[in-house]
Amino acid sequence: MTEWIEACGAGDVDEEDVIRFDHEGRVYAIYRSPEDRYFATDGLCTHEQISLADGLVMDDIIECPKHNGRFNYKTGEAKGAPVCVNLRTYPVRVEGGMVFIEV
Repeated sequence: MTEWIEACGAGDVDEEDVIRFDHEGRVYAIYRSPEDRYFATDGLCTHEQISLADGLVMDDIIECPKHNGRFNYKTGEAKGAPVCVNLRTYPVRVEGGMVFIEV
């Protein structure tokens, strides 16, 4: 069963940035694109389980802070070694200035 959960305020995420969100033992990453759209993925790199919230966001790419593996945060697709396993993505909606993700 899925549910929508409040992850953060829309203003909590700067444009072209990422923040960490923890919920029920899971780590998520919430992104704000240069086009002012919000996205959500699993928050840990699939290579060595490092928090992506400490990584660098460039356009639609998140770069892991440990080994510089890259993912497209809009699709979850692994885009650069050493990562080869895609990130799980989650539907996002914004209501009343809050960002919600469907988990």
